[in-house]
Amino acid sequence: MEDNESEGVLFRQPQSLDERIEIGTSCMLKLALEMPALVDAMDDGVATAYAGVPERLYLVGRDGRVAYKGGMGPMFFKPNEWAARIADYLEAHPAP
Repeated sequence: MEDNESEGVLFRQPQSLDERIEIGTSCMLKLALEMPALVDAMDDGVATAYAGVPERLYLVGRDGRVAYKGGMGPMFFKPNEWAARIADYLEAHPAP
């Protein structure tokens, strides 16, 4: 993608989980992301189950169940709504 080229984010398609993790780590560092990120297995099982393409935000509760499922982006991609649901969830379900 043109944005990736201008930002210097250029990687070949990973051929192993280790390569995928290395790319994910590089992106996390380059973008200075402070939230945790997970890397899907090579079969993209999580991406398929959660329909995360093109973009979708989820909130997974402490019980492992989906507490919020955002709309598909970019039209229904609402990070402010997602952040509000996180705040609501944390207020209703304080850490033990």
